[in-house]
Amino acid sequence: MSSFKSVVSLCAVAGLMACGGGVEGQGELSTQKSALVTGTSQGCTFTVSFVQRAPFPPPSYDIKLTREASATCPWPASTVTVGLSNANPPTMVSLAANDLGVAVGYTYRTGGPSPLAVAIKHVAPDTMAIVRSTGLTPISLGTYIWSADLAIGPDGTTLIATGTKNVPISGETGSGDHYVAVFPNFFTSTLAPTIVAY
Repeated sequence: MSSFKSVVSLCAVAGLMACGGGVEGQGELSTQKSALVTGTSQGCTFTVSFVQRAPFPPPSYDIKLTREASATCPWPASTVTVGLSNANPPTMVSLAANDLGVAVGYTYRTGGPSPLAVAIKHVAPDTMAIVRSTGLTPISLGTYIWSADLAIGPDGTTLIATGTKNVPISGETGSGDHYVAVFPNFFTSTLAPTIVAY
C-alpha cells in the first residue's frame, strides 16, 4: 500500500512539475532533502527543532533553527526562533535546503478551535532572517493537516511538501487524505503552490 502511495505521489509531482516547468541550468545546484530535520546550505549544516515554552494546556512550542559552526561554514553558529506553535500533540517539523536557502516547515495551531495548519518559512542561510512566510491551511475549523515533509525538486528551485490531512486544504484539487503541494521557484518568488490531494 505504501509503495502505491509513493507511486501516486511521484506521479502527481512529476505531472505538476511538467506543467510548472523546470528551470534549465539549475541541475548543478547542491540539493539536499532530509526526511528528518537537518540540511546543508552554502557549506553550513542547519537543524530544525521545537522547544516547549509553556507546559500548561494548551502547550506551546518555539520552532528553532540552528546553524552549526564548522570549517566549511563561513558564518558563526547561530540559533533563531522561526515560529510558535500551540499544536498538541507536539508539532511536526521538517527541513529542506540547498544553496539557495533553507526551508522550514512545521504544524501549528493558534489555540481554541483553530485548525492544525502548516507554516513554511524560507530562511536566509547567512543572516538567518525569514525571507518568506507561507503555508497550507485546512478549509474549516477543528480540522488537521497532520504533516508536511519537505523536499527540493530535481530542478533545484521547486519546494515540494507532502503529507496527510483529514479535510481539504484551501486551494487543492483532487480528493483523499494525502496531498502534494508544489511551490515553484520557492526561494526566489512568492508564487502560490499547486496542491493535489489523492
